[in-house]
Amino acid sequence: MGFMKKFRRPKSPKNKDLRTRARDDFQFPAYSGPDQTRRLDDKILRRIFEQVCPHAMDETFESSEESGHDGCMSCDTRDLAHCALTKRQWYGVAAGLLYRSVRIDAVHYCELEEVYAEQRKRKSRGGDEVDPPTMRLLQLCRTVRDNHHIGGRVRFLKLPYMTRESCKADLARTVSVCPNLEYIDLPDGFYNGDASCHTLRHELQARCPHIRKMKYNEGGEQALESLLQGYWQELRIVEMNNVKVEPSLLRQVFGILPWLCEVSFSNLAWANDSTFQSVPGIPDFPALDTLKLERIPSLTAEGLAQYLSNPACRDTLRTLKIKDCAGIPVSSLHIILHAATNLETLEYTATAATPLPIDPIPPLASRSLCKLNYEIISTNTNQLYSPSASCYQYLTTSLMSNSLPHLRQLYVRDPDFPESLTLAPPLRPFADAPPSRGFTQPLEVFSKGLDELEWIFTSIIPADGYGRRGSMSGGRPLSSYSASKGLGPQWGGDARKSVVVPNGFGGFLAVPADHERPRSAGNLSPSHGHSQSLGEAGIRASFMGHQKRSSRADLWR
Repeated sequence: MGFMKKFRRPKSPKNKDLRTRARDDFQFPAYSGPDQTRRLDDKILRRIFEQVCPHAMDETFESSEESGHDGCMSCDTRDLAHCALTKRQWYGVAAGLLYRSVRIDAVHYCELEEVYAEQRKRKSRGGDEVDPPTMRLLQLCRTVRDNHHIGGRVRFLKLPYMTRESCKADLARTVSVCPNLEYIDLPDGFYNGDASCHTLRHELQARCPHIRKMKYNEGGEQALESLLQGYWQELRIVEMNNVKVEPSLLRQVFGILPWLCEVSFSNLAWANDSTFQSVPGIPDFPALDTLKLERIPSLTAEGLAQYLSNPACRDTLRTLKIKDCAGIPVSSLHIILHAATNLETLEYTATAATPLPIDPIPPLASRSLCKLNYEIISTNTNQLYSPSASCYQYLTTSLMSNSLPHLRQLYVRDPDFPESLTLAPPLRPFADAPPSRGFTQPLEVFSKGLDELEWIFTSIIPADGYGRRGSMSGGRPLSSYSASKGLGPQWGGDARKSVVVPNGFGGFLAVPADHERPRSAGNLSPSHGHSQSLGEAGIRASFMGHQKRSSRADLWR
């Protein structure tokens, strides 16, 4: 009998929890076949690891605060470090990414920050509180100093503001073993000649010859002059704010930087047209890809046009940013656009105190401009007619004259500007008529007022060359249009969208978006407001004629 018990079927546990536990404890057999990951070459592994830690490919010359990425950078770095320790084959590729662009954040941008904060709080009860970014910088410093091969891989180092301000000595010890460093977040005292940053400056000048971006603020004139000794010959970007140097010295410094492509001037009262003029015996102002000018009162549009008369400068300049330069009013912008034949991006910000003169002004004309930031702000908002109105009317006239044929993106600080384009006067569609007025390219308009934080997007697709709306086979040409104040209560309030389509006569017409019919203003009761939609019965009654329409803007009747 005892022998036959071995052949009996085991009874299933009566307890349901035991059955569930047995099912949960079941594990699939581990894969014991050949390792398929060995077939992946280094290029494919690199692409995979780039997805694991996206910020490792951040090669921008922006500070830690301005070059944020989605997700938790600290967790991504941890996952990439685990990948480097998984297999010997993966170490070289993963470690190359891990130390290429190093980013130290103050907190975790995920739910783990609450857990770690509680742990740090418990540990700090018996002593000093631990600063996580400072500890991470110390760990990085120890790693690169112990392994110089890893230190040679570091090219970008981005730190929180408080860490780089309070850990200058640790930062100096770190950069002393990073010879290929191209960009690093530095404390503010480094840019204005503070004595507390002398050690960091000496280490950076002696050990890091490949720095690509540097800034000089008030007090950093001596540091700017030290470039004549041969430091940082690979500088690409130079920013100058409120520094006081001789224009001839500035030209000499720029003349020994062969890779310089972007210059930013801010608060330079001494800079004028002569800064850009050719002078015998002094190097010419270099040809730049990007030029930024902010609060340069003595500079004029004629001086920039003279600088652009040099073919090398004219052919190289792609981006020009002008902000609050009193010597370059709106009425002289056409001079700069006429001289900059290859300009692709123009950002112009100014404050208008008086309207434009009544004398005719040539339109803004450029066959290369693709993006335009045209932000005009009035100094006195209490006037009946804002001084900026004439500036935006001037822009509308330039657009309707087809003087900017390649413009695709437009940013304005007038929430009603997109509506001004839809109110273009109709033209006669006769066969013998001259070509229609108006721009012929699709245009994306971003507008907002002074009290608004986000840009309002409007995409406009004009009529074809004959003033017709075009074929309807691919769907009518429409755009998402949402003005700050909407198109009235019958359109559903501020959040409703409408579309802008050609009217067949060279102008534009606003019609409801697909699946969103406009509502009559008479059907909106005060208790419901603009955001509440009509019921099914109300819609049927409104469109079957049982209810009186009180809006002439209803295009569906």
